[in-house]
Amino acid sequence: MNVNNQTSVNEFILLGLTNLKEVEVTLFGIFAIFYIMTVLGNLSIMVVTRMDKSLHTPMYFFLWNLSFIDLCFSSVAVPKMLADFLSLKKVITFAGCICQIHFFHFLGSSEVMLLTIMSLDRYVAIGHPLRYLKIMNANVCMSMAITCWVTGFFHALIHTVLTAKLPFCGPNTVNHFFCDVKPVLKLACTDTSLNLKLLIRVTGFLSYLCISKFLLRIKTLQGRKNALSTCSAHLTIVFLLYGTAVFTYLRTSAEHELDQDRVIAILFTVVTPALNPVIYTLRNKDMRKALMKMINRWTLHGLS
Repeated sequence: MNVNNQTSVNEFILLGLTNLKEVEVTLFGIFAIFYIMTVLGNLSIMVVTRMDKSLHTPMYFFLWNLSFIDLCFSSVAVPKMLADFLSLKKVITFAGCICQIHFFHFLGSSEVMLLTIMSLDRYVAIGHPLRYLKIMNANVCMSMAITCWVTGFFHALIHTVLTAKLPFCGPNTVNHFFCDVKPVLKLACTDTSLNLKLLIRVTGFLSYLCISKFLLRIKTLQGRKNALSTCSAHLTIVFLLYGTAVFTYLRTSAEHELDQDRVIAILFTVVTPALNPVIYTLRNKDMRKALMKMINRWTLHGLS
């Protein structure tokens, strides 16, 4: 059977978060502030880690990648959501919807992979401090980063291709504020069990099990405190991202659960990308020092 002959939908209507105009205006203001924080915060980390030579280390190389991913990841869904808050009809083309699915899962998968590698980086820093820079050299770090991006791209490509090839005959209302795989699959006119089975294969916890195992092996209380202090900011991000992702993609796609997914999606599209810069700067004395140095330099340059 020819799939193209069955696909009569050329655009989707996004249900959004609410249909109450007064609430939408309020949400627009709140989420616009979060998005501005995301853009400015992550750009600041990217600029500071490149300009300050003392931050040219594996940890901050990966942090630069994380900030870039967060900036792009939030931009996949949030600008469209903000525009829809001010629109009477929340419409997205079929091609736009498929692109949104691809880039959302491409960047999301890359971030999961990157957080796993950052966990490994912290494991090496804690377990082998004297050989850390030798083990995590520039070539190794670059190879790991490229692996994250390539793996994320092909992981997303699988979902994108399998979803794009499905027949969509109507209805065309997506129960979400952006095109995600689960709510879009609900609109397909065929069996989507294969798509759903692929979707629930969420990975990334194994490397942090290694961190936990190592922490348990540290004999002294002070040693454990030092290790936890080193990993605490990263652990916060891991729990925020992995927790929401597992809650969203390891469950069924019943209609009431899709309603919950819309709310949960706010955490990893709006809140987490905005919090990452705060967590990684306020809890990191090197980042605070480098940021203040850059601000002072620009202030003196402006006065002179």
